Amino acid sequence: MKYKNLLTLCLVIFSINIYAEELVILKTRPDVEQRFILIKPEKPAIASVILFAGGRGALALDTSFGSPYIGKQENNFLVRSRDIFAEQGLVVAVVDAASDRQEKPWMFYGFRDSDEHVTDIDHVISYLKKQNNLPVWLVGTSRGTESAATIAIDSKQKPHGLILTSSMTEENGKGTAVTEMELEKITLPTLIASHENDGCHVTPPEGAEEIAGMLTKAKKVEVKMFSGGDETGRACKGSSYHGFQDIEEDVVKYISKFIREN
Repeated sequence: MKYKNLLTLCLVIFSINIYAEELVILKTRPDVEQRFILIKPEKPAIASVILFAGGRGALALDTSFGSPYIGKQENNFLVRSRDIFAEQGLVVAVVDAASDRQEKPWMFYGFRDSDEHVTDIDHVISYLKKQNNLPVWLVGTSRGTESAATIAIDSKQKPHGLILTSSMTEENGKGTAVTEMELEKITLPTLIASHENDGCHVTPPEGAEEIAGMLTKAKKVEVKMFSGGDETGRACKGSSYHGFQDIEEDVVKYISKFIREN
């Protein structure tokens, strides 16, 4: 395999995780692949979770020496917390952008709420169900909440529940805000988590209550506001309150508790 630069090589060498990871590649549309990293917990699994990173959504998943590695967005909240989800007894699928979205415009400008994206993720849901026959939960963060909410509305594979963290509630031209979607169509139990100090201009913490108020047909709706942690990077990046820096374990444990109870 050829490395484009030293940084990529370092990511391959130092991306060491507690749980064994497998790169799964599915053919989802003509000439299109959907890749995701699959992690199976050591303890009996209670559910499967599909993790949707924010931003451009392209993780550049690949393999080196037989092991998967993440080429981009390693510091995204959900991506870097994947082992914590597995520790809670969850089968974890960290989804990449589809193969036709690995370059500009990536997953921006409407792809996250497109029929193509729903088709790609429905293949992932179907795969997970065939593997373990467990309920499948959708978990998104930041721009990834656009994906998670879209799948919750339009999926034909009947996911079991929805988790939205640092949700997109203000439009910035790169996609659709969650509050602009037909949330009244969602019937799944839904947890909406935010950080009270989230300074990202498109994911204000008060947006969590706005989403909750629009989920009029969901089986259960809960808003959870977190505090604490640290912020060492820009407000909309992973190393911030927006990305739940230094409180990842608390957030994931709360998410897992909601999943177990619903």
